[in-house]
Amino acid sequence: MSTLSNVTLRRGGKEPPDIGFASDAISEAQEVPKGKSVRYAHKKDDGKEWFVLRATYGRVNKAYDLITKDSTEAYLPMKYRHKIIKGKKKRILEPLIPNIIFVYAERSKIETLVKDTPELYFLNYYYNHFKKGPDGKNIPLTVGYNEMMSFIKATSVDNEHVMLVEPSQCHYKNGDIVRVIEGDFAGVVGRVARVAGQQRVVVELDGLCTIVTAYIPSAFLERV
Repeated sequence: MSTLSNVTLRRGGKEPPDIGFASDAISEAQEVPKGKSVRYAHKKDDGKEWFVLRATYGRVNKAYDLITKDSTEAYLPMKYRHKIIKGKKKRILEPLIPNIIFVYAERSKIETLVKDTPELYFLNYYYNHFKKGPDGKNIPLTVGYNEMMSFIKATSVDNEHVMLVEPSQCHYKNGDIVRVIEGDFAGVVGRVARVAGQQRVVVELDGLCTIVTAYIPSAFLERV
């Protein structure tokens, strides 16, 4: 796989770990060892875009395996959670955004995956509800390259304080755009805000979600 080439874009399963987001679907949960880390090695390709796709019936793991078997780049954000399973407390990994997978490919490749791959009958476009094409219909949602890189960096950190939040939970002082320059979240770009009583960096994927880092001290931030 070429995307984040020395990273597997999913934690758990057959390959080294990687990402975090929270779903309540036990069917997607996987128990994984502690202490996994992530490295980034991704180059922008002007012919590709980050598409947001939806896998119905809680089949994002299956979608990931089928999409990446030919080295197509995909990212499945995950998050650790503690759950009681058969009377025992276990630390498991679950999809952070239920049923959502990100795929970095040319538009024609995405069209093939969604419309011409029988094994992926459960895979659909996630549509941008704020933009319409010439035909008056909503267009497939894509995420800008830089925004996606910040999202991946933020959600790849093994930290239980990374959260998926509602925009109303973010209290901005001045809305400054900042870059994290030290610590686990180094490289993340977003807006600084107070969330759940702590200073954090907010990363927004317009039309989809808002996530926040764990606490970031001011000394670790620079204005962009």
